[in-house]
Amino acid sequence: MSEAVAAAAAEALGAAVVSAEPVPGGDINRALRLRLDDGRTLFVKHRTGAPPGMYTAEADGLAWLADSGGGLRLPAVAAVGEREGARFLALEWIERGRPGPDHDERLGRGLAALHRAGAPAFGLDRDNWIGSLPQDNRAASSWPAFYGERRLAPLTRKAVEQRLLTLEAGARVERVIGRLEDLCGPPEPPARLHGDLWGGNALADAGGRPVLVDPAVYGGHREVDLAMMRLFGGFSDRCLDAYREFSPLASGHQDRVALYQLYPLLVHVLLFGGAYAGRLERALGRYVPG
Repeated sequence: MSEAVAAAAAEALGAAVVSAEPVPGGDINRALRLRLDDGRTLFVKHRTGAPPGMYTAEADGLAWLADSGGGLRLPAVAAVGEREGARFLALEWIERGRPGPDHDERLGRGLAALHRAGAPAFGLDRDNWIGSLPQDNRAASSWPAFYGERRLAPLTRKAVEQRLLTLEAGARVERVIGRLEDLCGPPEPPARLHGDLWGGNALADAGGRPVLVDPAVYGGHREVDLAMMRLFGGFSDRCLDAYREFSPLASGHQDRVALYQLYPLLVHVLLFGGAYAGRLERALGRYVPG
């Protein structure tokens, strides 16, 4: 597989491969460090059975975030391959470094600016993926409707069908969905979301500047990204404080953190098994009794 991907990437990039070295690619994808005879070094991600359009959607998402003018670095797209059996996404190679002294503040302010760039609607003009799960981005009339109908409901049904969640837990999610008009807080315009902002998707480049990778973009409530940042750690209080200084949050935002963690927890239940079900149920307990 790696050889086929390297060959397809070289053809798309118009250069010969000098070396193709496997490197860590995350839980879903595999990756190569591709050196070409024209001097370029690229990060190439791929996986067996990648569905058509997956890497094109990610490339479009990176471009959409980069177009925000928020000042955060995102890897530039070099090529996308959609040939069956050798689908890939080739990105500029970003050499990692130690975070600079103002890294966390720059990340917080940059994320706030990214969110402020906004989106045309709650949703996106195309579907994409979070991990290996399809993400339905059809627009909805309001944020509570989008979060319930496009995010919580379909993943809950799938998790119950696969017996990763109990019927009782699924019913509790449905009860939360029924209360979203009251739980989601004051109305806000759609923010331009990264969509999968856990600690592994934010890094520092060789100059110590913050970089965002692996997005699952859509227009949504900005507190979704912030809740994801607090789910598994990896972000400092300085980063979140800088965000709030640049873009203050609506009243009651602390009470909505667990609400907006329900979606990534459902994603983790489906991708990594029922071990995450207990954490999901604890989050549900903030809004509906067990």
